[in-house]
Amino acid sequence: MNTNTARPETGRPSTAADNLWIGNDRKQPASRLRASNHRSLPYLLLGVLLVLVCAGGFVLISLDSGDRRAVLALARGVPVGHVLTTQDLRQVNVAVDPGVAVVGADQAAIVVGKPMATSLSAGALLTPDAVGGAALPENGQAIAALALKPGQFPAEVGPGARVSVVFVPGQAGTVTSPPADGGTVWPAVVTSVTTPANDQNTVVSVQLSEAAARQVAAVPAGQLSIVMLSAGGR
Repeated sequence: MNTNTARPETGRPSTAADNLWIGNDRKQPASRLRASNHRSLPYLLLGVLLVLVCAGGFVLISLDSGDRRAVLALARGVPVGHVLTTQDLRQVNVAVDPGVAVVGADQAAIVVGKPMATSLSAGALLTPDAVGGAALPENGQAIAALALKPGQFPAEVGPGARVSVVFVPGQAGTVTSPPADGGTVWPAVVTSVTTPANDQNTVVSVQLSEAAARQVAAVPAGQLSIVMLSAGGR
């Protein structure tokens, strides 16, 4: 009995080689399917992982945003003694720990018009203790008043500025040596600057150590000058 069949492509009877080729040809799709499944598995796992990460991030963002509050921050740096204005403040939304004291954005009308009790830089959150009468002098510190003429202090000096009080030798017939118990330069922080009416002198009050304040107070008027330092100067 003849088992050969004709191949549709050629019209001739099929041979054993043709049957072998046909068998191999039928097996190829299955092997390719298995390889495709193996390649698809990592992509499926990566997709599941991305979904989980996105879901977790959404939950964290939701929790974090739920604790945010509208509070007041400083739009620019302000020195101690500065009277707050609306231009000094801006509203920010931040997550604040319950134990941290801040000033809510709805309390702007309460703090505007009040002096700063301390110096703060731009971007700092406003706290209740930062507003009100200045807590000066600090422990171990004292305040000395300097009567200065134009040219003995920079025009930019204002409350909160870090300065050096410098001894300047006087002219002939005046004191020309520094205090016997101190040096010639004293670090200080300006607390106020006032110019009395009909007076050529400007009174600059500075906070320094108690010992330095005594030495500065003993120097005759006209023999002290002020040098303004950077915010981190000494």
